[in-house]
Amino acid sequence: MMIAICYFQSPVGYLRLQADDEGLQSLLLNSSPVDEPEVTDPLSHPVLALACQQLQEYFSGSRQEFSVPLSMQGTVFQLAAWQALQRISYGSTVSYKSIAEQIGRPKAMRAVGMANNRNPVAIIVPCHRVIGANGKLVGYGGGLDMKQWLLDHEHQHAG
Repeated sequence: MMIAICYFQSPVGYLRLQADDEGLQSLLLNSSPVDEPEVTDPLSHPVLALACQQLQEYFSGSRQEFSVPLSMQGTVFQLAAWQALQRISYGSTVSYKSIAEQIGRPKAMRAVGMANNRNPVAIIVPCHRVIGANGKLVGYGGGLDMKQWLLDHEHQHAG
């Protein structure tokens, strides 16, 4: 299985994308292009090409849902939490408690928070749409400023 890596320059900084033949494995925030021998021309890898195209559309405001195939690795609980994240509507927010309830573990809010923290495909699997029960922004791998930017961007372009 071939691993391919590229960098995507977005309005929130460089994003490092990694894919295999099945799908996107990771999208890391706050990345800088480095001299990695594995860096691939995204157009030469179908998953990376699709991911970059969809990210461009997202940041231009013309895409609200991603369809790029994913190839994420995690525990059964993490995978369930990440699937629930993908059901959060564009421009909406939910609480950690809401995600815990959706996956049938209503008392597992902290575990949902840890799963969010380990989300390997930020933005596309929208952990930025999860907020505290009090309605405030809490924790984000890219920082709270980036989380706020993403939410503002979505509110600006929502229906």
